Amino acid sequence: MSFFDFGFKKPKKQRKREVLEENIRKGRAAEEQYKLNAMMRGMEVERTGKGSDYIERKRDLLTGRVVSSRKVEVKSSRTAPLSKLQKKTRKRGSSYKVVREEPLFY
Repeated sequence: MSFFDFGFKKPKKQRKREVLEENIRKGRAAEEQYKLNAMMRGMEVERTGKGSDYIERKRDLLTGRVVSSRKVEVKSSRTAPLSKLQKKTRKRGSSYKVVREEPLFY
């Protein structure tokens, strides 16, 4: 609530919308921060469309072949839950990693 609200309460729908927008901004900031950190570690990061945020690959410097690959899901807080699809993908046993990244700026 800002100074200019003069004690009037915002409608519930508007408060929900504001919280959702803040969560989206925070999530995007966490994803960008993770991407920069991974690239600084020498990883190749590619955006996926479904089930996870990124595919992270490590290449051999001499041959250029992919040494390791895994799917990465970035969450912007410790309490952010996984979706049903993310839980299903994680159970399949594939190399799937959930990263809890607290964004510095959002």
